[in-house]
Amino acid sequence: MNIQIFGTKKCSDTRKAERFFKERGIKYHFRDLTEKGISQGELNNIKRKVDVEDLIDKEGKQFKKRNLEYMTYDTEEELLEDALLFKTPIVRNGGEVTVGNEPDTWKSWL
Repeated sequence: MNIQIFGTKKCSDTRKAERFFKERGIKYHFRDLTEKGISQGELNNIKRKVDVEDLIDKEGKQFKKRNLEYMTYDTEEELLEDALLFKTPIVRNGGEVTVGNEPDTWKSWL
């Protein structure tokens, strides 16, 4: 099992994901999106399982701060430019991907 968690330290759902795997003794790699974003290749892998429109957090502070609700934009381009626009956490297990707090799906991976 090769778990990757993409999120921010301030996000409560990201902390829930970390706790889920930590409590079960499963090692994971955490990527803080405030420090380093998601590369084009990683985004392409994620897009194989999740529609790119489902990755952008339209309710988040960053979306509102950038006034994207009033603009026409390329979702993929904006996500690559500003990693704080992603819904978090994004949890990857090989080819499987979840967005948000999905403990039932994570249990099925065990």
